[in-house]
Parts: sequence; structure tokens; C-alpha cells
Amino acid sequence: MSHANPRPATLACWLWIVALLVIAIVAVGGITRLTESGLSITEWKPVSGIFPPFSDAAWQAAFEKYKQIPEYREINAGMSLAAFKGIFFWEWLHRVLGRLVGVALLVPLAYYAWRRAIPAGYGWRLVGLVALVGLQGAIGWWMVVSGLADRTDVSHFRLATHLLTALFLLVALVWTARDFAVMARDPGARRARPTGAAMLVIAILFVQLMLGAWVAGLNAGYVASTWPSMNGRFVPEGIDWSHGAWFAFTNDPFLVHFLHRWWSWVAAVALLLLARTLARRGARIEPKLLLVVVAVQMTLGILTVVTGVSMEIAALHQVTGAILVAVTAAALHRLGRPAA
Repeated sequence: MSHANPRPATLACWLWIVALLVIAIVAVGGITRLTESGLSITEWKPVSGIFPPFSDAAWQAAFEKYKQIPEYREINAGMSLAAFKGIFFWEWLHRVLGRLVGVALLVPLAYYAWRRAIPAGYGWRLVGLVALVGLQGAIGWWMVVSGLADRTDVSHFRLATHLLTALFLLVALVWTARDFAVMARDPGARRARPTGAAMLVIAILFVQLMLGAWVAGLNAGYVASTWPSMNGRFVPEGIDWSHGAWFAFTNDPFLVHFLHRWWSWVAAVALLLLARTLARRGARIEPKLLLVVVAVQMTLGILTVVTGVSMEIAALHQVTGAILVAVTAAALHRLGRPAA
């Protein structure tokens, strides 16, 4: 009879905490986008940027830099310093949380490596997760840069890259945490492996998440506030096909909203089939979590539309999307383990 190994259990708890931080930063990122705060900080200072302006002169200097970009000149001209401080806060908090995620991964990793507590085969994976956080910071700045010179907002393609990279990090954290949790219970257990069905679910969910990021980046949620129709029609009026189907698919807010709205049902069916498969294999927790989170997310999506993109509901929709990704990752890990 094998005895539980406490070290993997501790490692699993550590990664779950980091995963929660990633969900928190996704939530703040959603609020940052909804409040149009993302371009309020026009510089990237990885170390000194931890501290906001403290003096009146420092605040005025930051505000003057914001006044130089198109968003201020074309949309927010005349904004007060107090209003600027409001949008500055959300972008600053988003960036500070990003640094916190990096520290929360790197410092314990160094400690566990020094204590030789990392199981064989996981050292480089954990190093890769730290590197991914650094890459995510660079992607975030690459996204911000797209809105500083020639446009009044960031590229929705870069926004999608930023969000999807964060969610990929979340999946990797959850998967590795589940690995360690299984190892703690049974050191000889086989590692979970992604199945063909898992890859299909991931592909379907990837499309939906990408479309959701495009909706946010294009402000496409505002083009219709009725459901299930879009302004009285199933296929909305206003889609611009003049530049071709591909351009419309990737850039037209009416079409992107329509696709995100209805592809969600494809994603929901895929996730419910996953829940049924796991239930038939004897899993109890993952199928129930999938059912609840899918139902909540679908409801929040509809409410986001019919409320005309209520700030609170839209933010909940984004954070629930991150929770859904985490639950799906845990469910796919269960699917990839030997049947109970």
C-alpha cells in the first residue's frame, strides 16, 4: 500500500493559488477594457512601474503623457485629472497583479528547487510557466503600443493574443496542479494525457474565447441589445461584406458578435458531452461543475447583451469564462487519466 507524498500536495496547493491569481487578473483585465483604462499608462517600466504617482507633479506628468495619444485627443479631450486617476487605477492594478503572478510562481519555485522538492520531469515545465508570465507581460505591452500612435484603442487581435495567453497559462497551472494532486494520493499513478476528444473540446473553446476577445476589442457587444434576435433579425443587418468574407469575419463587429453569440451553443454542447462522458466513467465533481459553470456563463452572456453591456454583468461574464476554462482543464485532465 502506497503512502501519500506531502510534497506534491503542497505543490498542488501552490499552483492552485497562482491559478486563482490568474483568474483575478483576467477579471481586472476585463474591467480595464470595459472602463477604457488600458491606454492610461503610456510607458512600460517593469520595476519602477510597481509604484503609482505619489505627488501632484508626478500625476500631472503622467496625465500629460496620456494627453499625447489619440484616445485622449479624439475621445477624452477635456478629461479631468480626477477622471484620469480613475482609469489609471485599473491599468495600474492590472499590471501590478501581473507582476504578483510572476513573483508567486518564481519565488516558491526557487525555494522548492533548493529543497529538491520538485518531482522528476516537472522542473522545466515550471520554469516554462514562469517564462510564460514574462512573455505575457511583453504581449501586454505589445498590445498597449498598438493604441498609442495611430488609433484610439488597442488592436483586437493583440487583445485576443493577450487574453488567450493568460488562459493558456491558467490551463497549464490547473493541469500541473492536478498532476501533483494525483501524485500525492498515488505516487505510482500514470500521468494524464490529452485525448483526441480533449483536443476537439479545446479547439471549440479556443474559437469561442477568441471571438469573445474580438467582441471586447471591437466593442461589438454594443451593436445589439436584444436576444435571441439581433435588432429584430437572426442575421443582423449592418455586416460589411465589401472587403470580403475574411475581413468581415475578423473585423466586422456585427458578424463577430453574431458568431460569438451562436458558437457559444457549440461550445456548450461540447462541454455538456464532456460532462456526460466523465459521469459515465464515475467522476462526480467535474461533471457537476461543468454543468453549473456552463449554465451560469450562458446566462451571463445573454444578460450582458440585453442590459446593453452592463459593466458588472460583463465583468462577471469574463471572469466566469476564466473559471470555465479552469474547470474544463480539470475535467480534461480527469478524462486523460485511466478509467476509475
